[in-house]
Amino acid sequence: MRLLLVEDDSLLGDGIQAGLGQAGFAVDWVKDGAQADVALQTETYAAVVLDLGLPKLSGLELLNRVRTRGNTVPVLILTARDAIEDRIKGLDSGADDYVVKPFDLHELAARVRALTRRSRGEAAATLRVNELELNPAEHRVLFRGQPIDLSAREFSLLHELMLNAGRVLSREQLEQRLYAWGEEPGSNAIEVHVHHLRRKLAPELVHTIRGVGYLLPRDAHD
Repeated sequence: MRLLLVEDDSLLGDGIQAGLGQAGFAVDWVKDGAQADVALQTETYAAVVLDLGLPKLSGLELLNRVRTRGNTVPVLILTARDAIEDRIKGLDSGADDYVVKPFDLHELAARVRALTRRSRGEAAATLRVNELELNPAEHRVLFRGQPIDLSAREFSLLHELMLNAGRVLSREQLEQRLYAWGEEPGSNAIEVHVHHLRRKLAPELVHTIRGVGYLLPRDAHD
């Protein structure tokens, strides 16, 4: 799941990017509002973690632009501004959550997961598709009731396929959702990860739609 982090503090931004990366997110990081504005017009993100005190374009100005364009991407404001008036202004400007610095990275990751669940209209923390269960917070996968050991990238790929069960995802779509800037995948990286999923779970689990992409059926008879 790919996120955009907008934070001008280099030390803090580096820590957040690393922490959210360890939580399973692919994180693109920009340091000013203008760069973020461009990124949000050219890329697709599951959520945005947004500071307010940014150079070139403030966080609130960016948020207003995003919502004016009709972009409904979930936005979590992460700021040192802790006054009630600031919280109200941020939420009324279109933010979905508001977290005050200093903060706990585990809580931040949990809040981002909650935002993305709500944006999809889901309440449960565990995804279930056929005989598969996946819990992003615990990095746990069960298949037919048995735990399955997956690499971080295999887990992320399965997560995306389960989120889009019943829909075909192209290789390009999967690459865009699984890899952040600077993490350029090899030409056959997705194919390799799909092969590993089939080997660890079941050969028929992920369907290849020739010339189109990959499909995780919504029910066992698709």
